[in-house]
Amino acid sequence: MDKIEKDLKYYLSLPYTIEIFRDNDEENPGWVAKVVELPGCITQGDTFEELGEMIEDAMRGWVEIALADGISVPEPRARAEFSGKFVVRLPKSLHRELAETAERENVSLNAYVSAALAKAVGRSGVEGNPAASETSTPTLVNWPKLSDPARRI
Repeated sequence: MDKIEKDLKYYLSLPYTIEIFRDNDEENPGWVAKVVELPGCITQGDTFEELGEMIEDAMRGWVEIALADGISVPEPRARAEFSGKFVVRLPKSLHRELAETAERENVSLNAYVSAALAKAVGRSGVEGNPAASETSTPTLVNWPKLSDPARRI
């Protein structure tokens, strides 16, 4: 049992990816949290605030059972590094429309496209982007294991 406790402590200290979703089911509304790397490790609560403790309890149970049954416990996925650059092919007409709109907005094409993409994925702006139209910053939830997308909810 001591070995299981040691291993359990190790796994629970790792930065797993936790995704949180609002469940709008008419009969059982609330919030759902799941650990991406631990298949089936999921919990649901009536309020957002209670999810922190509940997901930790679900993770503890998942890892305890896996260790007791000799099942390999996946570790958190590595966080990919991104350069901030990528190439996109698009129709010439769209390129022209984007460039003309950026010019009317008095921003660079890069800044305009960055702001448009940020808006498309639900972000209020892009760090260092003068074209971002909204200046409010998202409220961050202070859970150390919460994924970046979940923190923006």
